[in-house]
Amino acid sequence: MIRIEEYRSDVENQWCPGCPNFGILAAIKRALAALDLPPHRVCLVSGIGQAAKLPHYLKCNLFNGLHGRAVPVATAIRLAHPGLTTIVTSGDGCVYGEGGNHLLHAFRRNPDITVVVHDNRIYALTKGQGAPTTRRGVKTRLQFDGVSSDHAQMLATAVAHDCPFVARGFAGDLDGLTEILREAIAHRGLSLVDVIQPCITWGPHSVDWYRERIAPLPADYDPADRTAAIESALENGTPLPTGVLYRREDRPTFEETARARFGDRPLAELPPIDRSLIDQRIAAMRSGGSD
Repeated sequence: MIRIEEYRSDVENQWCPGCPNFGILAAIKRALAALDLPPHRVCLVSGIGQAAKLPHYLKCNLFNGLHGRAVPVATAIRLAHPGLTTIVTSGDGCVYGEGGNHLLHAFRRNPDITVVVHDNRIYALTKGQGAPTTRRGVKTRLQFDGVSSDHAQMLATAVAHDCPFVARGFAGDLDGLTEILREAIAHRGLSLVDVIQPCITWGPHSVDWYRERIAPLPADYDPADRTAAIESALENGTPLPTGVLYRREDRPTFEETARARFGDRPLAELPPIDRSLIDQRIAAMRSGGSD
């Protein structure tokens, strides 16, 4: 059985003391251990931002790339090496803002990855500008008179695009978030988990403000009901429901579709390319040959 300590990293943590990101980090460790996944079989992918630093704080494979580009990188990693459990963990600005277009097309493709969004509803690393999920009217260090646009409804968008696993968690609920992440990582296909993660430095609302306004989904809630899932995903007031909003089991994954077109063996299982063949091709190109 995998122990949480096996994921312990020696990298110094750069988050503010008391940041709810620590709750997400702990929940991911607990979920991976509960699934008995060894660190060498896990790959975390992120972009830029405070949330995107999380992969450095776990001992496992990681790719820390460009702002907004985590989802396509994770899709490629999973396609090339299906033996790696691949998880994106980045902020709402990174995934929904700079990376929003990539996420929309991931809904279409359905790669077998998990996308965990640290949703603090502000650009925290760059000191408090409005983000796609910032509510209309909220005053920030850039929008002095308040944000003038409506907030993005990304979970409802995910359900509308038939993303097979859509959930909302809260960084202040370690047990509940751990269970959501465990289910998301184990689920076949794309899993999107939006985690309410109030920024204690630049965020418009405190952890206690959210704690008073969230509520778990009722026990008789049916996550297979797509219409009900869209209604639950829309943020039009309080309470703000947490839990698995939508679940579907039968969508083919991007990897399965690709295998049917390109062959059964993924890139990671192919033999190394003969270097001499590459050298021959380069020499032929330089000499003007067409081979």
